[in-house]
Amino acid sequence: MERSLGEGPSPSPVDQPSAPSDPPDLPPAAHTKLDPDFGVPPAGPGAGSEVLAVLTSFARRLLVLVPVYLAGAAGLSVGFVVFGLALYLGWRRVRDEKERSLLAARQLLDDEERLTAKTLYLSHRELPAWVSFPDVEKAEWLNKIVAQVWPFLGQYMEKLLAETVAPAVRGSNPHLQTFTFTRVELGEKPLRIIGVKVHPSQRKDQILLDLNVSYVGDVQIDVEIKKYFCKAGVKGMQLHGILRVILEPLMGDLPIVGAVSMFFIRRPTLDINWTGMTNLLDIPGLSSLSDTMIMDSIAAFLVLPNRLLVPLVPNLQDVAQLRSPLPRGIIRIHLLAARGLSSKDKYVKGLIEGKSDPYALVRVGTQTFCSRVINEELNPQWGETYEVMVHEVPGQEIEVEVFDKDPDKDDFLGRMKLDVGKVLQAGVLDDWYPLQGGQGQVHLRLEWLSLLPDAEKLEQVLQWNQGVSSQPEPPSAAILVVYLDRAQDLPLKKGNKEPNPMVQLSIQDVTQESKAVYSTNSPVWEEAFRFFLQDPRSQELDVQVKDDSRALTLGALTLPLARLLTTSELTLDQWFQLSGSGPNSRLYMKLVMRILCLDSSQICFPTVPAAPGAEDLDSDSPTAGSSVDALPQPCHTTPDRHFGTENVLRIHILEARDLIAKDRFLGGLVKGKSDPYVKLKLAGRSFRSRVVREDLNPRWNEVFEVIVTAIPGQELDVEVFDKDLDKDDFLGRCKVGLTTVLNSGFLDEWLTLEDVPSGRLHLRLERLSPRPTAADLEEVLQVNSLIQTQKSAELASALLSVYLERAEDLPLRKGTKPPSPYATLTVGEMSHKTKIVPHSSAPVWDESASFLIRKPHTESLELQIVPHSSAPVWDESASFLIRKPHTESLELQVRGEGTGTLGSLSLPFSELLEADQLCLDRWFVLANGQGQVLLRAQLGILVSQHSGVEAHSHSSSSLTEEAEPWGGLPHATSSAPELRQRLVHGDSPLEAPVGPLGQVKLTVWYYSEERKLVSIVHGCRALRQNGRDPPDPYVSLLLLPDKNRGTKRKTSQKKRTLNPEFSERFEWELPLDEALRRKLDVSVKSSSSFMSRERELLGKVQLDLAEIDLAQGAAQWYDLMDDKGTS
Repeated sequence: MERSLGEGPSPSPVDQPSAPSDPPDLPPAAHTKLDPDFGVPPAGPGAGSEVLAVLTSFARRLLVLVPVYLAGAAGLSVGFVVFGLALYLGWRRVRDEKERSLLAARQLLDDEERLTAKTLYLSHRELPAWVSFPDVEKAEWLNKIVAQVWPFLGQYMEKLLAETVAPAVRGSNPHLQTFTFTRVELGEKPLRIIGVKVHPSQRKDQILLDLNVSYVGDVQIDVEIKKYFCKAGVKGMQLHGILRVILEPLMGDLPIVGAVSMFFIRRPTLDINWTGMTNLLDIPGLSSLSDTMIMDSIAAFLVLPNRLLVPLVPNLQDVAQLRSPLPRGIIRIHLLAARGLSSKDKYVKGLIEGKSDPYALVRVGTQTFCSRVINEELNPQWGETYEVMVHEVPGQEIEVEVFDKDPDKDDFLGRMKLDVGKVLQAGVLDDWYPLQGGQGQVHLRLEWLSLLPDAEKLEQVLQWNQGVSSQPEPPSAAILVVYLDRAQDLPLKKGNKEPNPMVQLSIQDVTQESKAVYSTNSPVWEEAFRFFLQDPRSQELDVQVKDDSRALTLGALTLPLARLLTTSELTLDQWFQLSGSGPNSRLYMKLVMRILCLDSSQICFPTVPAAPGAEDLDSDSPTAGSSVDALPQPCHTTPDRHFGTENVLRIHILEARDLIAKDRFLGGLVKGKSDPYVKLKLAGRSFRSRVVREDLNPRWNEVFEVIVTAIPGQELDVEVFDKDLDKDDFLGRCKVGLTTVLNSGFLDEWLTLEDVPSGRLHLRLERLSPRPTAADLEEVLQVNSLIQTQKSAELASALLSVYLERAEDLPLRKGTKPPSPYATLTVGEMSHKTKIVPHSSAPVWDESASFLIRKPHTESLELQIVPHSSAPVWDESASFLIRKPHTESLELQVRGEGTGTLGSLSLPFSELLEADQLCLDRWFVLANGQGQVLLRAQLGILVSQHSGVEAHSHSSSSLTEEAEPWGGLPHATSSAPELRQRLVHGDSPLEAPVGPLGQVKLTVWYYSEERKLVSIVHGCRALRQNGRDPPDPYVSLLLLPDKNRGTKRKTSQKKRTLNPEFSERFEWELPLDEALRRKLDVSVKSSSSFMSRERELLGKVQLDLAEIDLAQGAAQWYDLMDDKGTS
């Protein structure tokens, strides 16, 4: 006779045949009374125990009054008592709900067990043998086995926690050295299996089982940290979910099954009752947060794509493949649109019905994507694409939830679910799916991408992806799975301490991290990481082995993924030597690449633009008709629609206020200030301002420029630090979304610094859009000289975009072999190098590169091409910021590996300035060799809309009506007409004739924001030549009546010229009223000889600042005179 589940705990887990059974109709509550606080049977009868229970209850009630007494003794207001009471009541309510939920779940399971036991014999006796059951079957026999094994499993868990987990916790942190498990009991309620489903597997060497598990247990686990007198624990838990069990591989030897894999297909539901210090986790708001954190830990261990592997035989092959198998496939989800959504927005207390602001959440397992929000629309068009990895078919589902975005809580609009097995069966699904729980439909296009170990398919896939419209990320051509196994002989930390190694794996801007293995230099990770690849021919895997603090690098490895394309099965399984590490430090990894291929019956390859006659190809060509057929020579380049659409963001760091003081002296007794500086990060670039010493309200006034695209979601990361000798202190951070700046073109705000008690930062951002007109160039150069700050680099006046497509007729190597050329484009100090496409006679890169050039008049652009044939195709683009287009050029070089230069090209920007729309698009013949290249170069003038300049002409109509100044232009005194006056004045055709000693061109004005007098020396013309050779002129400036070194400034010296160009800026800090009392003495001098300190005066001019309009700051030519004329 089986023991009733309603009875109290038996001394033995084995059924007692002699124990009388209870009537089945009585509920469990009729047999035993549960304590309301603990949910367990009370102590045995007796007067002593009853008295003790009454005293304990009275003491608990009395303890409630202790906080009230303490609050009154401390003189606290009644509000503190009310707040504490409200917090306690909320905790008590959550606690009672959890206990009621546990009791109800136990009651349900008890009733189910009793009903099953009552009707089991009847079912076996009355049902005929031919009656079939559904595929989800009851497994009461399995539950009996689990109940029998449960006490012994509890003994195993107690040993595991005490002997393995507790030492690991104590070793992970010095504060946990007294951590111990004081109580480990799994309780009397075992895990139950509600149903079992066996799936017919496509593979004969595996068995798939789905177990619907439900655990409503009275588990009790208590821990203690004796050092801090801290006790915590768990008392009662609910866990419900579907556990998949895979038995593989099946073998011909005992035990028949090689290993057992277990994982949850979807995140299970969890409810926990806490005890001790962890009672605080039942406070409203913390309860769901704590359960979520626990679920995240379970998901990291037992939810797809993670799984638990238990090998049943020693030396099992491909353990890593079993622990983290390759995905079954990839589903490309095109979230296109929705229609007929319900309206959730209401106005005037519901009297006026609005629309909705819908967005969609797309989930497959743990992979979640969120679409953008479409404002005020019931039929939104998203047009977004996501790619998800599918690990189990059947089992996983595609879930799409649509919400209405609101400031407080988003409204639910509907949900749809679809089994991924239907996508696998159909290949491509394109349909409208109804939303459950709401109204409307959602339009999805679902594509199943198979994983192929065939590198020859890559070219075809890349060609197909060029015609795929994908946002926000480009479509992937392959996936990479990295099995991180172990490392050996990593270097030790300082003091010969064992490191705590972890690994960071990065491909472009995607980084994943492994767990940390503590106190060893030969760690074993056994983890898998998965990456999507857009073009594996040019991407690299960067591996960094670090200590868990991330401050110490233990070794590094960079692996070009093109190497995998030449291996068998696209797989590398070996040891890799680490660089920057010990001599014997190495890392064992297995890398598997798979090409993503859509079913060929679903593919309709896009047509490739070609010149007339391109279709008349050789019919005997083995690749004729494929997507990579060779095309005849085109006349012009064919860049994509994004070429030349970049903008330039000008970032002006002005000042900060109320920064926190970080400097301390005399061991912290004396409080100092801070030495702040700013770090900027945007579009993969980083910038850093100068350090302002000992100032909590620093003024930087620095300008930075970066090329940006219209990709949504970009942010400017700003961080402020205090410069120190060892580690810089953090002073705050803030983020600026670029959407507003790119749309409006200008932003000027004080930003509050986050994560610090105080501090604000003043930033000014302006978007500069390139214009294909040369008429504005002179004005832009003059405006840049005015707004140029002394601390910043020279501002850009133009943006150069270069698209390099292909080369032909390059010289052969050793007369017969085609070279391996590469190309470099160079402008000044910045360059762009094309990538190598192996094993291809027509490589396509489809890359874009951006460069910030400081002095383009001294730089060049070089192109180095490394083809695998004599007719390479690059299809690359690059962008450069240009400072002085008149004096700069684009340099292109074609070189071969080991063969030197194959050809070169120099393109002066003066040709671009004379071209139509500032663009050249044609074949260019290479110099110093044979061959030609097809490229497109276009120039865009950067006109500041907030400096009063507009790109039309030099007339007044060319200037914008906006009077908002930028950077150095004073807010209170500057306006568009004033700026127009000084720009036109400098180049006026009605200029007076040049004097006998020549002229000097100056701009003098007062910058009221910085309280500085600014003078720009542009240049001189028609200087007098006294000797046989031209002079070596320079300009000296002196602010009279002072003649000391404090007010003296001078330009650089130019060699042997009568018309020197300086374009140098000088500043004096002084109030405006004092500046008006000064005179500016400007002298043009020349060095007499190398050995002499004497200087020859070529001419001078003295300007009375009171007679100059310092608010306008006009650029003007001044006649030079001798000493007598200026006295």
